[in-house]
Amino acid sequence: MPDLSSGADAVAVNALRTAVMRLSRRLKHQRADESLSPTEMSVLGTLARCGAASPGELARREHVRPPSMTRIVAMLEAKGLVRLDPHPEDRRQKIVTQTEQAESVLAVAREKRNHWLAELAGGLDEEEWAKLREAAPVLEKLAHL
Repeated sequence: MPDLSSGADAVAVNALRTAVMRLSRRLKHQRADESLSPTEMSVLGTLARCGAASPGELARREHVRPPSMTRIVAMLEAKGLVRLDPHPEDRRQKIVTQTEQAESVLAVAREKRNHWLAELAGGLDEEEWAKLREAAPVLEKLAHL
């Protein structure tokens, strides 16, 4: 575990935070579909990664309040990107599932962002690119802890 009282660890943690935030902001601007908000895209990505879920589960995964998620799901449903099915065990709840149209939207967005990031990474030398490839699984782990 990094020791924030240690000068080197504190500097490294700060640099990592700053770099991840800047890169994330830049990636968010690489949008294929301007009609969807970053939050809506994030919800679609969560459904693609984790599968169908209740609005409450989505709210927890996305770190938003349940009423906000209810509105987001309603907007996505109106756009034909998700469907609501009855919960198999609790008929008072619904299960949110992405549609084929959502899969297509995500594929186009992923391709655009991957292309942009690949171009950006083209400015790295081979040693830097190798380090970044090695760091990717660690960053993925951090993103889901």
